[in-house]
Amino acid sequence: MGGALSITLGSLLYPSMLGVQTVSGAPARVVAKPATGTLTEADRDFVVKVRSAGLWEYPVGQTASKKGTTKAVRSAGEQLVDGDAALDAACRDVANQLGIALPNQPSPQQQSFESRLNAERGRQFDTDLATTVRATNGQFLTTIASVRTTTRNSLVRALADQANDTVLDHITAVEKTGLVDFGQVLVQETTSPSLPAQSLTPPPAVAGQPQVVLTPPANSTVSPSPTVG
Repeated sequence: MGGALSITLGSLLYPSMLGVQTVSGAPARVVAKPATGTLTEADRDFVVKVRSAGLWEYPVGQTASKKGTTKAVRSAGEQLVDGDAALDAACRDVANQLGIALPNQPSPQQQSFESRLNAERGRQFDTDLATTVRATNGQFLTTIASVRTTTRNSLVRALADQANDTVLDHITAVEKTGLVDFGQVLVQETTSPSLPAQSLTPPPAVAGQPQVVLTPPANSTVSPSPTVG
């Protein structure tokens, strides 16, 4: 991978597939006690992070499925779209049941991921896509594990289970391209954040604005969400 790409990734990637900062300094604080179990600020942040992740990765997957230069890259793009659409449906369902407000746009950092990839072509696009998705999804596994082991809410627990499966599927898909720069991935997964909080926080949805829906592909192979019903 060229030096220019390494510098770009180094300045943009962190901390996870979401690029979303924890909005609270008291993650264990209880914010509600629904029938599905006590809800903490960490739980609420996690649901927002899942939503924000799909809002940048889904359109990037659509782009990859069209302009990827290899079959493996195009296939990875299709898997991103399929998995993110199903996970977003589960996320919106959970948020509705728990009264959690969701964003309609990803964070500024995540928007920069999408803008950069949209501007790239050929081998540069393929390599940047694979490395960016691998690094962000790899980092997010830590967040998922933390929430899964600490939450007392059954809906959040089920969402974490589905997020874990989706993230692992996406990691596998981009690794199959053979284009992941694992050295750069390791740097990004172990580097402390340097971006300001506003760059890592998705803007709140505009009042009265219809909720953005990530439409599943016609040939979707993802099983129905276990969080619904």
